[in-house]
Amino acid sequence: MSDPGLLKEIMALQGLSREQLIERYAKLFQGEKPATTHKTFLWRRIAHRMQELVYGGLSDQAQDRLKAMIQEYDPVNNKTLRPPSKFSKQSRRRPMRDRRVPIPGTVIVKNYKGTDLQVTVLEQGFEYHGRVYPTLSAIATDITGDHWNGFTFFRL
Repeated sequence: MSDPGLLKEIMALQGLSREQLIERYAKLFQGEKPATTHKTFLWRRIAHRMQELVYGGLSDQAQDRLKAMIQEYDPVNNKTLRPPSKFSKQSRRRPMRDRRVPIPGTVIVKNYKGTDLQVTVLEQGFEYHGRVYPTLSAIATDITGDHWNGFTFFRL
């Protein structure tokens, strides 16, 4: 099934200049201009077309199946497969959790000036001394009196 003459011809393409590859491309694709003039792209596209002409391309049935699969599974052409954008209603419903924050129920312990501090991670926020804070930074600021990055203060 392998054609040594075709293989030699394809390998010889690598020695051609960009202009020669563009000419060869135009001959094989009936005057069509390539999408780019990058040498590797041209070489691969020409080699593929040469093999297609010698061995034949996809059958009509295979092409139809491929088009159907693209319509069904391609997120660019099928809106239902696209991940939600940050502006969509779907993404506003469920904000993603920061991966640096431990799972709810975890107790973060920090020794600060000889005192052990214990902060419990909640589903939304953090609990420290019976009070719920929206962020670790708010807790760190409350403890120190200065603004701190909560992740830095608690070493997360």
